[in-house]
Amino acid sequence: MAIRVAHVGTGNAGRIALTQLIEDPRFELVALCVSTPSKIGKDAGELAGLDVVTGITAVGSIDELIATQPECAVYCAMGDTRPIEAFNDCLQILAAGINIVGTSPVGMLYPYGNMPDKAIAKIDSCAKEADVSIYVSGVDPGFANDLLPFALASTCQKVTQVRCYEIADYATYDGVITMRDMMGFGKPLEETPLLFLPGILGLGWGTTLRILAAGFGVEIDEIRERHESFPAPESYDIAALHIEKGTRAAVRFEIIGLVDGKEAIVIEHITRTRDDLCPDLARPPHGGGAYRVEITGEPSYIVDITPTSDKGDHNHAAIAAGVGRVVNAIPTVVAGPSGVRTTLDLPLITGPGLTP
Repeated sequence: MAIRVAHVGTGNAGRIALTQLIEDPRFELVALCVSTPSKIGKDAGELAGLDVVTGITAVGSIDELIATQPECAVYCAMGDTRPIEAFNDCLQILAAGINIVGTSPVGMLYPYGNMPDKAIAKIDSCAKEADVSIYVSGVDPGFANDLLPFALASTCQKVTQVRCYEIADYATYDGVITMRDMMGFGKPLEETPLLFLPGILGLGWGTTLRILAAGFGVEIDEIRERHESFPAPESYDIAALHIEKGTRAAVRFEIIGLVDGKEAIVIEHITRTRDDLCPDLARPPHGGGAYRVEITGEPSYIVDITPTSDKGDHNHAAIAAGVGRVVNAIPTVVAGPSGVRTTLDLPLITGPGLTP
């Protein structure tokens, strides 16, 4: 019998997740919640960009979603700029006896050591009292820098360092808030974007550092941040905004987990807004974008993962991979123990099934 699911959010990630919920026979979509007033009342098929009529029209409140009594909600609403609101949404859904899988709030990917103990205890006890669970993941932070390193390291005799990269051209990514406000693209180099304020990188990717540390049985002594920005050689337009000559056009940043004074776990991002920028920095092996896992040990590995899609470019494919991870986790999360769940808690999830 299909699992009754509800969905929250129709942005870049939410729209792709909604598509799978409509098309995947394992799920029965029973509700859709949106935050944009103009989307309320529209059919889920239209909001997913599909040529189908589902009969499920978008509502504007969590209360209306809860009233449909789904078994699981897929939470893809923006959490980066509204973390408290996203956390409270999840509390409300869990308290109603509804499981959650989602792409936000990102702190829930691995909250231990990253969120206040009081907040963790609150959401965990809420879920357990209602006998439901919550699982949050994505691509980065997400499976590209927790599941994949763990899978590779399972073949090693020893591991001395884990380094995970995102190397991508964001020219086609149309998320204005992320590109302009979070990362500062198109803004003067002397203006510090939100992402580079002290502690923000560690907050955003601390979940990744700590889940890796937990999986490898070590404790992080200190988290350090490094970043640098590079100017546009000329003026040009990208999907999200206009980049003026001399303004921020590429960035490189690292979030480093030190163990016994050594850089044991490192997350590195190299983000360009044009393919020819910063030729001396690491590049994806096949153009566009890639996620790289480097394990130093015995044996050592360098593995590049290059997502592609028939429905869009590498940026679309990466988002599809992230939401695919959480949507495919629905059956396992619904059937599993209650409380906060992380990648360390879940069994191997093999995906939606093969359809030649």
